[in-house]
Amino acid sequence: MPIISRSARGPNALARLGGALCVAPMLLACSMAAAQTYGPGDPSPATAATLPALRTGPLPAALSLERALEKAEARAPAIAAARAALEASQARLRQAGLRANPQLDVTVENFAGTGPYAGLDGTETSVQLSQRLDLGGRRAARIGVAEAAVHAEAVRLAIARADLAQSVRSQFGLALAADARLAVARAGLARATELARIADELVAAGREPPLRAYRARANAAQADAALKTAAAEDETARRSLGALLGSDMAVRRVIGALDLARPPGVAPAMTLDARLAAAELAMAESGLRQARAEGRIDPSIGIGARRIEETGDRALLASLSMPIALFDRNQGNIAAARADIRAAQAGRDAAIVQAAARIGNAGTAFDAALIRVKALQDVAAPQAEEAVRLADLAYRAGRIPLTELLDAQEAFATAQTQLIDAHLALVEARAVLARAAAQ
Repeated sequence: MPIISRSARGPNALARLGGALCVAPMLLACSMAAAQTYGPGDPSPATAATLPALRTGPLPAALSLERALEKAEARAPAIAAARAALEASQARLRQAGLRANPQLDVTVENFAGTGPYAGLDGTETSVQLSQRLDLGGRRAARIGVAEAAVHAEAVRLAIARADLAQSVRSQFGLALAADARLAVARAGLARATELARIADELVAAGREPPLRAYRARANAAQADAALKTAAAEDETARRSLGALLGSDMAVRRVIGALDLARPPGVAPAMTLDARLAAAELAMAESGLRQARAEGRIDPSIGIGARRIEETGDRALLASLSMPIALFDRNQGNIAAARADIRAAQAGRDAAIVQAAARIGNAGTAFDAALIRVKALQDVAAPQAEEAVRLADLAYRAGRIPLTELLDAQEAFATAQTQLIDAHLALVEARAVLARAAAQ
């Protein structure tokens, strides 16, 4: 409806139209100030946060777990995508807080006709400004939906960080395990080479048959092949870690130890996945409030002045218009929003149950891996190492055959590999437990 309506007739119609256009914004400002107020919680465009850009460049020559987590946070594309999604939701929140634009209408009538309306002598020009009032709560409902979406995106960003941290911890553990296996393979090749040399000397001295030297050299060849395999696996693990950190190059070297302490416990309802489900429920509830607001009626008001050209009289005018909610009361969207709430409630309940199961399973796996590490580290590996030392001394003295020494060395290598695997299982169990309990 018009906020201002001004009529003009005659040759000076266009000049008077320009004056009306100058007065219209002042009347509009007064009308909006009287009709609407801004609440203290209204979003301000000036509060928009600028998210940091994705870092690039080479990685450090030596990388610890702490530095790896730091680099992943700054370089990983998954985090950049989650940050961009949060920034987009914040921009939508600012957009949701904006009020409806006023409408300017310019109408030119009674020109280029016949008789007294020929040419521009009988022209009437009207300038109108109209503004819709938000009395049904549409703007507040829009803001509520946008705020719920911002909260959900913030939780999704936290989930992306937790997922990335889990992946980095697991891949860093794989890189450390590959480096440890490479060290075991190097030591195994050194022992096998030394054993082949000793076997050749014993054969030359007539203390061993030639078959023993062939067996020792074959064992050395197998150890060399195992070293090459371990080196390839080590490079693959470091390259995969580099890819997690947003680099197409392999990490040169991993250093330090992993934190193997059990993460603190957390209630299933406070985990990230449960919090996301709760945020989605809040979004559904906000959607219902918005659907109800969309079904309400928002009137439009107008205030202005009119000049009657023929008599020279002036008059104020006021107007009110209101749609009639006869057919469309947004009842379909309201019913859909209620169904969305029921679905979100079920999703929240399922997320809490699943979080409890993941925390319990991860805790069980962590405890089992810790028991295995202690058993191998405290008993099996030291005993196997001592057996190799005694077998080596006995073989050099000629008290045992070569096969017994080879068996002892193989048992020691197996114990070392099992200990590495147990440490890796403990690392992965802790990473899963930390992710399941993240909040």
